Amino acid sequence: MTSVTIAGGGIGGLVAAMCLHDAGHEVDVFESVVEPSELGVGINVLPHSVRVLDDLGLLPALDAAGVRTEALAFLSRDGIRIWEEPRGLAAGTPWPQFSIHRGKLQMLLWQAALDRLGPERCHTGMRLTSFKQNDSQHNGDIDDTVTATFQDRRSGVDIEVASDVLVGADGIHSAVRQQLHPDQGLPHPSGLVLWRGAVRARAFLGGRTMFMAGDDGQKAVVYPISDPDDDGMALINWVAERPMDVDMTTVSWNREVDPAWVADSFTEWDYGWLDVGALIASSDAAYEFPMVDRHPVDRWSFGRVTLLGDAAHPMRPNGSNGSSQAILDGEALAAALTGTGDIPAALTAYESARLEPTAKLTLANRQAGPERVMQWVAERCAGACIDEHTCVDSAVLEREANAYKQLAGFDPATLQAMAEPG
Repeated sequence: MTSVTIAGGGIGGLVAAMCLHDAGHEVDVFESVVEPSELGVGINVLPHSVRVLDDLGLLPALDAAGVRTEALAFLSRDGIRIWEEPRGLAAGTPWPQFSIHRGKLQMLLWQAALDRLGPERCHTGMRLTSFKQNDSQHNGDIDDTVTATFQDRRSGVDIEVASDVLVGADGIHSAVRQQLHPDQGLPHPSGLVLWRGAVRARAFLGGRTMFMAGDDGQKAVVYPISDPDDDGMALINWVAERPMDVDMTTVSWNREVDPAWVADSFTEWDYGWLDVGALIASSDAAYEFPMVDRHPVDRWSFGRVTLLGDAAHPMRPNGSNGSSQAILDGEALAAALTGTGDIPAALTAYESARLEPTAKLTLANRQAGPERVMQWVAERCAGACIDEHTCVDSAVLEREANAYKQLAGFDPATLQAMAEPG
């Protein structure tokens, strides 16, 4: 049995903890938040990662908390259709795609981890500050462990935890990554800023469609994160995006802004079936943060320490892939550590399985991922397209959409093969 310390109780850390526990390992999760709660707005969980959550027995809980997304549409600023594709089960994948409130997903996973690991192994208010690897001999015994130091945010006292493995799942500002890669610098800005919010509003396009509208100069992403109630109202998540210079040395993360100020840039985005500007303006709150990532590194694993999720591969949200890739990391880590006593080799194998695919996705998302078709239309449309854009060949759009699915690992053929017995 391998003892594993996971620094970070976010989506990736919790999924990794449950996968490792189910594989027979001894796992402790240390989360810096003192009281986990339902914070945030919406995210998407793609079918390849839903497969992992289904293996953990969480599909009923996902159905209770989120929406099974059935379609993704790309639109120009005026609401004219560029491309639409089925998603999840509607696309022929064996597992659905979910749109869900991030906080609800977080608490769903936290409760599942408490039930599996036991509350004594899920520690809150613990912020990792440093770690050291031990490789010494004493009276013939070899001490091959890693010791992580956590600061108890309640008392301010430092606590040392020794284990066979340390997993840095502590996000884009990871203290583990910073110690492994001390010269990495600040996150890499994209020149874009996002504003996010969620508000109850009338469901649109059947209540299970996600759409992206606009181009590189301005964009909106809108999708439901709850099923419609008896009055046809649902919780709708929205994301607004515009170019803006950001000073990464002074940037404020998750700053609250006036929704009316954000909505002012979308006053003409009324599609009949949804008025984007009015939706944003009706929100109680909007939150601003820069769209950033980090340059891919050539190593995650050093001895008995490795990285996972945003600590390993923080990527831009184009393609809705960040959380899904973190979930896949957890499954891959458990598979690599199971059945071997050579921990450094196992962590290297985990890295070999996951580093290159996530690095490619990070770089693809810098080119706007599948959303770049919106800019193609903005550059090529001469204004003659009325009900549907024909200025870019549909075969080209389909090829682009399929290429991204294959790169990310959720194309139907790949997932159908994974679902086959044996």
